[in-house]
Amino acid sequence: MTAIKTRRPSAIGFPGETAARRTQRRRLGLVALAASVTALLSLASLTPAWSLIELRNFDYLSTFSPPPRPEDGPVIVAIDEPSMAEIGSQWPWPRALHARLIEALRDAGAKAIGIDIIFAEPSAAPENDAALAAVLGTDVVLAGDETLIETPQADQFVRTEPLDAFAARGARTGIASVALSGDGTLRQVPAYADGFAAQLAQTAGRRQSPVSGVALLQTFGPARTYPTVSYYQALEPGQLLPEGFFRDRIVIVGLSLQNAPTLRAGGADAFATPFTVHTGRLVAGAELQATIFDNITHDLFIRKAGHPVTITAIVLASVLAAAAVLRSTGWRTAALSLPILLFITAASYAMLRLGHVFISPLGPTLSYLSIVAGQSAFDYAAERRDRRDITRAFSRYLSPALVERLANDPSQLKLGGERRTLTILFCDVRGFTTISEALKDDPEQLTTLINRLLTPLSEIVLESGGTIDKYIGDCLMAFWNAPLDDPRHASHAVGAALRMLDAIDHLNAELGQEAAALGTEPRVLKIGIGINTGDCVVGNMGSSRRFDYSVLGDCVNLASRLEGESKNYGVPLLIGEQTAQLSAPDFRIAELDSITVKGRTTLSPIFTVLQPVEALALERHRQLIAAKYAGELHSSDAAFAELERAIPQLGGYYRLLRQRL
Repeated sequence: MTAIKTRRPSAIGFPGETAARRTQRRRLGLVALAASVTALLSLASLTPAWSLIELRNFDYLSTFSPPPRPEDGPVIVAIDEPSMAEIGSQWPWPRALHARLIEALRDAGAKAIGIDIIFAEPSAAPENDAALAAVLGTDVVLAGDETLIETPQADQFVRTEPLDAFAARGARTGIASVALSGDGTLRQVPAYADGFAAQLAQTAGRRQSPVSGVALLQTFGPARTYPTVSYYQALEPGQLLPEGFFRDRIVIVGLSLQNAPTLRAGGADAFATPFTVHTGRLVAGAELQATIFDNITHDLFIRKAGHPVTITAIVLASVLAAAAVLRSTGWRTAALSLPILLFITAASYAMLRLGHVFISPLGPTLSYLSIVAGQSAFDYAAERRDRRDITRAFSRYLSPALVERLANDPSQLKLGGERRTLTILFCDVRGFTTISEALKDDPEQLTTLINRLLTPLSEIVLESGGTIDKYIGDCLMAFWNAPLDDPRHASHAVGAALRMLDAIDHLNAELGQEAAALGTEPRVLKIGIGINTGDCVVGNMGSSRRFDYSVLGDCVNLASRLEGESKNYGVPLLIGEQTAQLSAPDFRIAELDSITVKGRTTLSPIFTVLQPVEALALERHRQLIAAKYAGELHSSDAAFAELERAIPQLGGYYRLLRQRL
């Protein structure tokens, strides 16, 4: 169709409307659009689904070039596969073994020891409990748990703590429970005042930053980002680890498998983090407690902006979008929008990194895009309406037969129509927008080119007894069997379409010779044609002052859809079922598919015309289509290669069909 290079406020508008009035009307519409988008997005930002999408934005922003892990952060002693193999005891291990580990870590100079294991029940061997209690002290933090149990009667928090015998020895209790987002990802700093990481920080004498509101974790990498040693190595650090490995360090002991479990498989005491979107793997709970420790002791956590800030950002983006499209929309709008959208994302990232505040770019981005796209659509619709008005005002495309008939009977110049069976043809130039853009600085050459194209096509229509309904930019619409009777209207329309395809080949040959003489790149023109036959209303349509001799009906719409679908089937010509039946005695017709086109609910068989083709090859093609309908056709079917050689006209169709299979 006609290329639209730049869309500006309507130049035609409503009858009698001044330019100032048109500009005012457009700006009022823009204000209404911006206000509507802002209100809708502001309301949407209050929903849980919106919050989850924002948190996914946080995952990508916070993991893009994350800050380095603090050097004085915790060390992980992992209960992992090598330790289970070396110790040779079924889990849970005897608590005397944990006592031995605490003594070894203390002797190695550990400043604070966190045991991310809950000892809530006495073990089967009391002597093991006694051994563990004997080594506990103020430098040890034991894990506790807090669970919300929801019942129809009430919600109840159940707190699980270590045995009193362990707490009596001076060991602190830290709640190791974490809160997951709605998608099962751990992003939030636990709100417990006596959380496991907080208690470990107090034990180590570290200053903590107060956590208020929604505080999001800054992660430093995927699983095993923190220095990690196996449990069995920590039992004998002097022999199996470097000298002074644990000296003045905070140590967290917990389950941490060397092969990080995947998101699909899950894992014991392992959670999804923002880095899981990149790796697909979970992170051990012990390592997450280390991450929480560094976040609260180095003030690295990120505060999530509240709804007032989010709504303010949406409003500012709406104002920016309105300013961008205030005068016009077009390619300049697109060129301006890209850096603006990048700026919104960059500003969100800068606030996250420098201010430790997360303001999601989701709302501002959607607001900007919605307003720019909406106003562009309005301008495009206005432009199309104006072009249609101009075409009606300055163009009349009638066949010579109609002119003669009207001259003999002027009474036909009135509104109204009659029902007739017509064959409708739509012909459109493929890629004309690209050609128009290439010739935007040379409108005379563009006009000459379109005239050279439409002139032979129009002559073919008129010579075959057709009536040219209208030109729509580079699109030609014609019909047969009106105003004069034509018993073979379907065959005449199909014959005209084949001649039009030949005319395009001749025109391309001429353009190639001209380009060769000038030393330029030749322009290759291609057309798509859709033909359909059916009952229509044909007559003078319009007002009492201005009207066109035109057709209306469902078969007209289907003909237009067939023209548009031709490029999707790799053929230049598609015809409808009734056209195929009526023209079958004169042409080789091949069925391609049955489709439901836009605006219709029933299946419409579609056909194309082959010339020349062997009857055997055509029968083989029919067998292939029957297999396709039966669901027995596969992309590896040998029939494809055979038919591509036998019917080269359908080579593009066969390749597309094989790709779809």
